[in-house]
Amino acid sequence: MRTLNLRSSLLRGLSAGTAVAALASGLAACGSNSDAAGKSDSEAPGTVTVGAHSNGAAKEAALKVSEVKAISAELPKPIAKKGKLVIGVGALPTGSVPLNFVGDDQKTLTGAEPDFGRLVAAVLGLKPEVKNLTWENLFVGIDSGKVDAAFSNVTDTEERKKKYEFATYRQDNLGFEVPKKSTWNFDGDYRNLAGKTVSVSRGTNQEKVLLEWKAKLKKEGKDLTIKYYPDNNSVYLALNSGKIDAHFGPNPSIAYHTTHTANTPNATRGAGKFSGAGAKLQGLIAATSKKDSGLAKPVSEAVNYLIENGQYAKWLAAWNLSNEAVSTSKVNPPGLPLDNS
Repeated sequence: MRTLNLRSSLLRGLSAGTAVAALASGLAACGSNSDAAGKSDSEAPGTVTVGAHSNGAAKEAALKVSEVKAISAELPKPIAKKGKLVIGVGALPTGSVPLNFVGDDQKTLTGAEPDFGRLVAAVLGLKPEVKNLTWENLFVGIDSGKVDAAFSNVTDTEERKKKYEFATYRQDNLGFEVPKKSTWNFDGDYRNLAGKTVSVSRGTNQEKVLLEWKAKLKKEGKDLTIKYYPDNNSVYLALNSGKIDAHFGPNPSIAYHTTHTANTPNATRGAGKFSGAGAKLQGLIAATSKKDSGLAKPVSEAVNYLIENGQYAKWLAAWNLSNEAVSTSKVNPPGLPLDNS
């Protein structure tokens, strides 16, 4: 598995405390709806700006992308009629750099995920409307029809396919983060977690994976303690103070944070990665919509258009996520197995 190679020049001038404080204060003031970086009404026609207000987490880029009528013609009639794509992002309460967070203007929702939702909306000829929600309410929004599609680091899983349909757009890799001085490494083996205390976010795919490992270790007569914290700031305070041995989360966020703290007293490092779909399958991140909505197919075709015409690679490069690229978008491919094997 590959690691993210974040350019240090993009991170210059940021301290860990400053970044966490900015995210916390900005998102605390942000309700269920949030401005999206580079809104279409402030851009030239046929242009989507990615990486705006990123506070150094991305290199801003204006990408040329316009409606592809052969793809937009396949939209479900209700969405085509309203002329907008309601994009759900589960960034509350504190977001997750570089995927989704409140930007340096303290109000704009930015990040790789909302940016990509806006690119897809442009191909579909729809006005993007971004809603900022908690992770749990993200799915409530899809269920109720208030959100058309989630672009929020959602893993394609067989369990979720019972209620949702997917259009994949990025690799899903999970990672472990430890203090730099720690000698522990995951090494791809859950048995190395025996006796450790690890934090994880509730309701996430990484929690599902970690709970499965905990159950396996229990059968072997070994312990794994799992801790939950309300936000990233609390996680890193616990990690720095030794209350937890490691944090298990999305690889992009961990890769960003380890680079960001490299020259600070609280430096951390990556201690191993794991596919979000388990040991036998590469996990995939997907745009998530209500099952049988008919939205996954045109969204997937929009992603493939962006891949084929270069905007996809430029979006990934802007957010330093090039090594999580997929060669093609697929509709409902095999996802995280029900047994997490």
